[in-house]
Amino acid sequence: MADKNCGEWSCTMYTDKETQWICDQVRSLVQGKTSKIYQEYRAVLFRNLCGGGKHFVFQVRVGEGIYIHVQVYQARPCNGGWLQLGGVLEDKTQDDPLEPIIPPNVD
Repeated sequence: MADKNCGEWSCTMYTDKETQWICDQVRSLVQGKTSKIYQEYRAVLFRNLCGGGKHFVFQVRVGEGIYIHVQVYQARPCNGGWLQLGGVLEDKTQDDPLEPIIPPNVD
């Protein structure tokens, strides 16, 4: 998983097994927030930002031509590596730019 400089969002990259796993861990929270059950839930693209942990924003395919954006915070491994859902944006398309949902507080 490539990172840009700490304090800057990375370029948009394709997901891999590790980033899909992170996205999968918050699936039930995403479904609770949107009040929807997704038969398909496949992270396609992501961006990340490091600093006091890692922030991720994912483009997630949830149906034929239907996407959502999901933001997740991952604590540093020395702090337990826990994950927190930061936000969800619905009604996205494949071509919508992948931008942070909630500006992270990076120290």
